Amino acid sequence: MPSSPSVPPVAVPGCPGAGGSRRLRTAALGLYTVNAIYGDTIIMPCPLEVPEGLMFGKWKYEMPNGSPVFIAFRSSTKKSVQYDDVPDYKDRLSLSENYTLSIKNARISDEKRFVCMLVTEDDVSEEPTIVKVFKQPSQPEILHQADLLETEKLQMLGECVARDSYPEGNVTWYKNGRILQPVEDVVVINLQKIVDKSTGLFTMTSSLQYMPTKEDADAKFSCIVTYYGPSGQKTMQSEPIVFDVHYPTEKVTIQVLSQSRTIKEGDNITLKCSGNGNPPPQEFLFYIPGETEGIRSSDTYVMTDVRRNATGEYKCSLTDKSMMDSTTITVHYLDLQLTPSGEVTKQIGEALPVSCTISSSRNATVFWIKDNTRMQTSPSFSSLQYQDAGNYVCETTLQEVEGLRKRQTLKLIVEGKPQIKMTKKTNTNKMSKTIICHVEGFPKPAVQWTVTGTGSIINKTEETKYVNGKFASKIIIAPEENVTLTCIAENELERTVTSMNVSAISIPEYDEPEDRTDDNSEKVNDQAKLIVGIVVGLLLVALVAGVVYWLYVKKSNDAKGKSEKAAAQNFASLPRTASKHVDKDLGNIEENKKLEENNHKSET
Repeated sequence: MPSSPSVPPVAVPGCPGAGGSRRLRTAALGLYTVNAIYGDTIIMPCPLEVPEGLMFGKWKYEMPNGSPVFIAFRSSTKKSVQYDDVPDYKDRLSLSENYTLSIKNARISDEKRFVCMLVTEDDVSEEPTIVKVFKQPSQPEILHQADLLETEKLQMLGECVARDSYPEGNVTWYKNGRILQPVEDVVVINLQKIVDKSTGLFTMTSSLQYMPTKEDADAKFSCIVTYYGPSGQKTMQSEPIVFDVHYPTEKVTIQVLSQSRTIKEGDNITLKCSGNGNPPPQEFLFYIPGETEGIRSSDTYVMTDVRRNATGEYKCSLTDKSMMDSTTITVHYLDLQLTPSGEVTKQIGEALPVSCTISSSRNATVFWIKDNTRMQTSPSFSSLQYQDAGNYVCETTLQEVEGLRKRQTLKLIVEGKPQIKMTKKTNTNKMSKTIICHVEGFPKPAVQWTVTGTGSIINKTEETKYVNGKFASKIIIAPEENVTLTCIAENELERTVTSMNVSAISIPEYDEPEDRTDDNSEKVNDQAKLIVGIVVGLLLVALVAGVVYWLYVKKSNDAKGKSEKAAAQNFASLPRTASKHVDKDLGNIEENKKLEENNHKSET
């Protein structure tokens, strides 16, 4: 029998194994090895070269005790094939012309030493082949998982099971991707391997007892099975699982749940207490400022419509008072007191002290608004004027506290009796005169024009806009003769009447501006004072001159008296129509005398 050379295991060129079978030569023993996958077809080429004069070839396998069992025969001359009656290989064998033996549906029991025999007239050659069968296990899975894990307690976490493996494999446990090594009373691993007698396949079961810690709450546990295949060692991993780890509470925390960063009066406050245990505590004791005993509640405690007295330190603890946490709450407030407020009625010229007092939990911003316009300074009334009337608002805010704003209003009414000043002027066209009645007062006075003597009412008037308690009523006339006009102003407080003499249209009269500003009024007042001083001086001079003149004319008065009496009697005897013309003429004479006197004064 020729001996096979001793070489490392190599695949035989030209003889690939169907179904994954591989033919290798073992270096140490000089044997050929065929690796097969469980359930596939085993293909074993005959390691011998077919000699000349071959009569037949046979395949046999060896029993554990070394005795042979022939399973296939092929004659080279008759080209016939015969299979021995071996129950394990019935209908599974196939022998080709080149004496390659194929075994269908590879089993674990096919793992044997097979021998190829070639027989000639002169010699019998034999060459063995070793068959190795491999079976990949099922994906490992963790069974009998613990419902929960408790810290400081050794518990059965679960069993990792990998079935139907050949050859047998090994199981390793992992936590968060790291191998779990056995540690006494902390990590206990027990591996069992059970073989199925009917198939020869192995089932590996590895149980894990584990003492968890708090940090294992989110840990991922898995197991990996290591097995062998035709190409060498391989691994397969289970799906990772996370266990519910229970551990006691070690810390209590209190929180204030609010929609805004700050809390103001009228808000609702929700306190939440939590413990870091698993499962978390469901009940707590809440300690409220002013309360000596804790209030038992769930993990939340709600206070509605809080007031400023709710400011203080709040605490919560476990029901056994073993752990506690606290927080401080500030309830912001803002009070505003406007004095006076509401509707206030005062008389013109009176004083009115106004104060806006603020009380708040922190510095507040205060500002005033009058008639929807923001004021630069706070109002102060030492002598009320009509323009001081209006709607005043004192408003304050806490800028850092959202929604905390207060305001109060003062509606100030300044009343006054009607005051009248009348002016007149001849218009530039010399065809008419404008008479103006300047009126002050509140409530707004009603104005009426009448002609003195006749009592007739003048309806055709014009009024300016009523502003700050002042307005003007104007009429335009063209009198043919002197006339006296009366302006009547009346409100709820009083009725004021003022009259003015107006000369005929033919006599021009002093023009006065219809409206004067305050500055102009002050200038006019200063000029008036100067004029009054001059007039007083002139009156003193005139008084001295008058006394001298009186002594001079006294002697002539008796003689003139008789002649004047006669003239009066003659005047009384004139007709009535003539009397009117005389009155008119006298009126004109009087007006001319007044004008001359005014001109004389102006010249002086």
